[in-house]
Order: sequence, then C-alpha cells, then structure tokens
Amino acid sequence: MAKRYNIYVGVLVSSVVTLAQLVLAHATEPPAVYIFGDSILDVGTNNLKPSCLARADMSFNGIDYPYSEPTGRFSNGLNTADQIVALLGLTRSPPPFLYLVNNMSSFQQNILQGVNFASGGSGILNTTGLQFNKSVCLEEQIEQFSTVRSNITHMTHDEAATDEILSKAFFLISIGSNDIFEFLSNLTNLSLPEFNATMFSNYETHLRRLIYLGARKFGILTVPPIGCTPFARANFSPDGNCSDSDPANQFAQAFYVEAEALLKRLSSEFRDMRYSLGNTYLMTTTMMEDMYAFGFKDISSACCGNGTYPCNQTATLCANRDEYLFWDRFHPSQRASELAALTLFGASQSFVSPMNFSQLLEVNM
Repeated sequence: MAKRYNIYVGVLVSSVVTLAQLVLAHATEPPAVYIFGDSILDVGTNNLKPSCLARADMSFNGIDYPYSEPTGRFSNGLNTADQIVALLGLTRSPPPFLYLVNNMSSFQQNILQGVNFASGGSGILNTTGLQFNKSVCLEEQIEQFSTVRSNITHMTHDEAATDEILSKAFFLISIGSNDIFEFLSNLTNLSLPEFNATMFSNYETHLRRLIYLGARKFGILTVPPIGCTPFARANFSPDGNCSDSDPANQFAQAFYVEAEALLKRLSSEFRDMRYSLGNTYLMTTTMMEDMYAFGFKDISSACCGNGTYPCNQTATLCANRDEYLFWDRFHPSQRASELAALTLFGASQSFVSPMNFSQLLEVNM
C-alpha cells in the first residue's frame, strides 16, 4: 500500500499510549451497551445455534482467554467487543441475547447492563450468511433488541422511562464485510449498482428501526481493508499482496463514504442522535504501514492456520500471538483488537468522526 498514511501514525501511537489515563479519569457511570454485527463482535451467539456452521467454539480459539476456553469468539482471546466494553467501564462483556433469553430468571436484570446480538457470518442483507445455516442477520438482531425494549418497559411501566434509559445507552455496530465477501464470491445475483443500493438501503432501514426503538448514541465501525485478510490474499490476489485498488478494498473504502453520508443525514433528521464513526480501513492500514511501531512482525498471514486453513485444533499455531495482526483467515488478533479499541476511544477525527468514543460518552442526552 502507498505510504500516505504515515502522517497519522504519531497521532495513533500517542492515543494508544495515553488513553489508559484518559479512561481512568472518566468517572461517569458506565452505560448499558447493546452490540450488533458479525463475527468481529460475536461473543458466543453462534454457539447457541447448534446447526450454525460459523463457529469458533473449538481450540485453538480462546487460547489466551481465561483458562484457554474457546468461547465462540473468533479470536485468540478477547475480541473487539470485549475491548470496547472494558474501556466503557463495564466489568464484563454483555452476554449473547440467546444465552440471556434461556435464563429468564435473570433476563430482565441483565438486559439493563447490556446485550450482545452479534452473530458470526451475518450481514446487512438478510440473505448474507445463508451458507452458514442460520447466522442471525442484522434485521433479526434488531428484532431481538425489540424484545429487550419490551422487557425494559415491562419493568418501568412507562414508555417515556424506557426511552430515557435507552437514550443513555451505547449502541455498537460492526457489519458489512460478509455482504461484500459474498458479492465478490458470486454468492449473490445482484449487479454491482444493485448490490450497493440494496445494501445501504437496508442499512438505513435497520438504523432507523433502532432509532425508533430508542437508540440515540451509536458507535459504528466501518469495513476494514478486507482485501488484506489472509483469506483474500489467498483467494483474490494472484501474488498474495493487497492494495487500495483491490476490489475488496475499494468496496471497503466506499463503505466508509456511504456510511458517513448516511449518518450525517440521519443525525440531521433526528437532532438528538449522536454518533462516532470509526474509519477501520484507515486504522488498519496505518497499523500495516508501520507494523513495527505497533509491535507486529506479521501482517499478512494468520497466527492460527497460516491463512490457508481454518483455525481449529489441527491447525498450525504461531508462537507469539501479539506479533500477528491476524488471528485467523478473517479476524484480528487480541492485540490488534486492543489497539483498535484504544484508537476508537482516543484518536482524532482522522480515525473517528465527528467525535471519538470517549467524547461521545460525555454527551448528555
């Protein structure tokens, strides 16, 4: 990739170094966190769907998680959802909706702290993830949140009180990569213009539905340079390299532009809506361009499976996970997720706009 991102490195490194003090100084009550998206944020949803094929409930996944437990996170340890939640000040990552709903005795109490709806393999389009058999698409995730809202109203006996509670909550979303991968893999019958129009029309519908249900503070992650994942290097690149001009990366860059325009439009219509939009494309390419500055020694292959094979107990495994940008064929390592979370909380508008996550938390609703 071109070396045009180096001007941002000082800002990003500074953010990572100083953010611990910033978070410790943040004394407000942690918000409830409601998490939507795909495998980047999934903390075990797909474990609870026996027929789902997009799973991470086997070793070596979770090798750096407490007790080396494979929890369904597509990571060697904590994933991006866990890292963000920790910086928000919560002591634990919200469990999957399907876990909570199977424990109704504590369901209402738990949902006030937050819920994770994310499902590996899912997408903005309802058809995305069908190959994995029953991934939970974004529309269904939002319907699950509607159930959560109804239960909060049952506790408060007042719709206005529910709106007040949810207006202070943090809504984290990361989705879109699987939609793009499936289009590039010819798993959809849509033309390119039809695909783009349909994807963002659906995304707008989903965000409007969340706003209608009470969401007001959004932390939204865009699509990273998925053309640089070990999977894409092996399947879409003749020489195993990646660049800004790769089709997958062009989609990812366009996704950010479209998402930015959509959020500006929604926030002008809903004046009490606030958001932080994370440019995960720029964040990741900055780490790649100056990999040694961020402690990485390998930014192209996967720690587990070497990028060619799925990550499971028979895969090859690297010795030092923290030196790898990628854990498996698609997903960041625990260390990469930590750096991303720190950037989302402390970086300038170059990486997170119009405000970073820490600034968004300070907004009174």
